[in-house]
Amino acid sequence: MTSAPANLLAVRSLLLSYLNVDKSVVRDADLEPAEVGIVGDPSHRGGYHCGSDRVVPNDYSVVESPRDRSGLTLYASALDVGTFSVRSGGATHTLRTFSTWLVAQCVANAADTRDIREIIYSADGRTVRRWDRLGRRTSGDSSHLFHTHISFFRDSTKAGRDQTPLFRRYLTAIALIAPPEPETDMEQTDKLIRNTGSATRTVGDVLADLQNLRNWLISPANTTGLVTPPAANSPLQQMLTMLQGWPALVAQVNELSGKDFTDEQQIVTGVLAGLPPEKIAEAIPPQIARDVADELSRRLTA
Repeated sequence: MTSAPANLLAVRSLLLSYLNVDKSVVRDADLEPAEVGIVGDPSHRGGYHCGSDRVVPNDYSVVESPRDRSGLTLYASALDVGTFSVRSGGATHTLRTFSTWLVAQCVANAADTRDIREIIYSADGRTVRRWDRLGRRTSGDSSHLFHTHISFFRDSTKAGRDQTPLFRRYLTAIALIAPPEPETDMEQTDKLIRNTGSATRTVGDVLADLQNLRNWLISPANTTGLVTPPAANSPLQQMLTMLQGWPALVAQVNELSGKDFTDEQQIVTGVLAGLPPEKIAEAIPPQIARDVADELSRRLTA
């Protein structure tokens, strides 16, 4: 038998949560549960309120789109929304303003509207209009003066695709739902977005590496207590080994280590100034040497 799918029940629940203002009494201004329907009554035959057991030959809700033909199940694939009036954000919001907002989003082809096939509604309470993604029809019967009908392509219902984002956007736009806080905090456990050669690398790993590099650049050779020493045969380890052969440079590194941590450029410049070019060349790995040569060539010819 035709039944209501979970994704449309979620939309129904969301709307009632915010537009059924006083759930203890029935008021004309509230959106009541009986005014938000998915499955047509037992006599209903054909259309998006019916599942496969109630469709009729050449049913427009099946034959006019491959999305409907491939998505036909026992699920109904439509939502009716009745009249309401709520005051929020300094304005009054009604079924009519909701409907025109919804149609405007569909006309703009917003990403969260693309599962909507049609909306039958009235913008003024006198004329029934229909927005149809397939451009087949432009109007509907007079019952839509008092409720708005929203059809969803059946493949989206079959797939159980979440339809709440569009309606949550509406409730946010009229200030019934607070907009989400921007995500500005960065946790050290956050994974890096780009691949650095280690799929599990985190922000904390990068911070630790930067701190280690800074410590090794400004501390005397063989200083203990660092988290991770330079790898054997690494350029930094080779430079440290060379420094131990030149006491004057070690003294210079010691002197520079007392300077502010933010002055790394002065530290590096001081160390390199005391090395003859051939020693610097010996300490640079071949690939880095080639990259440096290419960059120097580019700058000289620029």
